[in-house]
Amino acid sequence: MVTLIEKMVNEAIDATKSVFLVIKEKRGGQFRLDDCKPYVDAVNKMSVGEGQCKEVIDLHVQSVNAHYEILKGLTDYIRPEDDPFVEHYQTPPILEILYEEDPDFKKSMDKFIEAIGENRALIGREAARRYGGMYGPTCVVDFAMSVGSVPNLVNKILLGLDIPDKDKKTILACKSWGMNTSYGFGAAFRAAIEAGKSAAEAEDAEVKQFQFIYKEPVEAQARLMETHNLGGHGPHSSFDVRKYMAQYKERMRPYVVAALKAGVHPANITAVPAYCVGDVGHHISQSAYNMFKNDMVFGIYDAVMQVFENTLKKGLKEGAFKSEWDVLAVATGAPACAVAYILWLDSFTVPMVIDLLTKRFYNYCAMNPKRGEADELHNVDFMDVILRGEEILDISPLGAGGKIKGIEVDLSPIDKHEIVSNPQRYTYPACAITQRFAALMALADFPCYLTPECTTATLMTNIVAKNPGMPGAPVRACKGCAVTKLIKRNVPYVKGEGAGPCGYCEWYRAV
Repeated sequence: MVTLIEKMVNEAIDATKSVFLVIKEKRGGQFRLDDCKPYVDAVNKMSVGEGQCKEVIDLHVQSVNAHYEILKGLTDYIRPEDDPFVEHYQTPPILEILYEEDPDFKKSMDKFIEAIGENRALIGREAARRYGGMYGPTCVVDFAMSVGSVPNLVNKILLGLDIPDKDKKTILACKSWGMNTSYGFGAAFRAAIEAGKSAAEAEDAEVKQFQFIYKEPVEAQARLMETHNLGGHGPHSSFDVRKYMAQYKERMRPYVVAALKAGVHPANITAVPAYCVGDVGHHISQSAYNMFKNDMVFGIYDAVMQVFENTLKKGLKEGAFKSEWDVLAVATGAPACAVAYILWLDSFTVPMVIDLLTKRFYNYCAMNPKRGEADELHNVDFMDVILRGEEILDISPLGAGGKIKGIEVDLSPIDKHEIVSNPQRYTYPACAITQRFAALMALADFPCYLTPECTTATLMTNIVAKNPGMPGAPVRACKGCAVTKLIKRNVPYVKGEGAGPCGYCEWYRAV
């Protein structure tokens, strides 16, 4: 186990630092796809540890290689308006491979698609609640079962469906960590209402769109990209998405087939290849280079990554990791703790920030009813990060006393950081009391650098490779949503239709 844990720590640090070092060098400049090669090189160093399934590691490594090489053949630049979607072109082709290789799974999916239509009252209710903001800020494509998310809704439909449990778990996974199209539930409903259609017509539009992403995932994703208008700059134009998905499907088929033969749960097959590619063209991207022009924003990224690396290495040296899950807990918890600490340096507490962003959300609903379904997604992620971080940082018994799994989080890189510890150099010097907070608000829209996705993807692939027959997604536990701390919707006291022992949340009865 020590050998596997050491491998996991080294691979997570290598992948994470490869992205950080590119951004450090290129920030403020012009993005080119070649910039992503250091991350691809880091991924290619991933190995198969003792007791791990080679076919799972292959799904990760070969997906990154295919993604990078196919994009290189189609373009050399991705505009910011297109870069959020680069990690949404993998699960649709893989789902279609599963349809073709496993006819029984296709029959189960057909039953699920039919069940979407039979549950139109549920679809309409949930879409209306999201549209009206009843659930507050939500992570619509959450990796957990949180209120207002796609996994939450899908689980509700699957519970009463007469199909094999394995297929239920695969369907649930393919729109959580697996990213079956860019569609955020409720978008068709919202568009219809705001176009002057009736609620009944809006419900019908939502049912049809939600069925479409499962019926024809590749075509659905292509059409979504033909109609997106992010920032008012028109549909996808960076590369031909249909060519990408056709080539990706061809490249990945042998690895999907091999994984099926090796007994890898199909839920993992839909998720592992998608979650690992986002650093190519999305986290290493023009939007990242633009955001990190700001020295304080980059300084926070720099300091937090030092906390992350130091604490992981410290845990390894102390022999503190008892399982592969402990590595994941520390790798995500240490930077979360660091972010909460930076908030405290400017005398902000986590409840203040949750309150601010929640109030902002409700005003956003009122001022912009045509808002995108995923607009608040990363604000929700950010709130979850800082809530977890403050719970680690706070003194015992209120919190964990700055420790995770018995390892003390090394916060010294923040105190020693030349930029983060000297905010007076980046504003009116005598009144520098909100500069770090202002930088964190920039990162609140893009928190993938504070608890990096490449870190989580690398570690989750290692964990799934150790447990290939167990679905790794979505999380089958209460994630302690930050957004439910002040306004409750996850407790048995809520009064609306569909409430259960955990309110509107579904984690306790995940299929």
